[in-house]
Amino acid sequence: MTSLLRCRYLAATERPAGGFTLIEILVVLTLIALLLTIALPRYFGSLERARDTILVENLRAMREGIDRFHADAGRYPETLDELVTKHYFKAMPVDPVTESAATWLLEPPPDPQEKGIYNVRSGAEGKSRSGIAFKAL
Repeated sequence: MTSLLRCRYLAATERPAGGFTLIEILVVLTLIALLLTIALPRYFGSLERARDTILVENLRAMREGIDRFHADAGRYPETLDELVTKHYFKAMPVDPVTESAATWLLEPPPDPQEKGIYNVRSGAEGKSRSGIAFKAL
């Protein structure tokens, strides 16, 4: 009989194995939420900065390609696809704001005697993080 009492005593005093208490789970979730409130704004801010940087770089490369085409051919390209077919670009750069290569705004040369594409701007609405309109970059 003593062994039966001893088994019941051991079973009653032992803590159940495994699992977490509600308090432990709440503390961990609170810490995770605190870390996310610090990290997420920085993450999204870095995404916006990267998008703006890519847009400026794509515009710079396209303008440089147009200038090289003009220096080589003595005229401005009629379309942006002409820059790809003449191997000034491997592929048409994508506007990272609109996520499309078809939304570029094309500007004619200032001289009305010349035809073609003189400059390229973004067709995206809104402003960059620096406060400059995408169409003005």
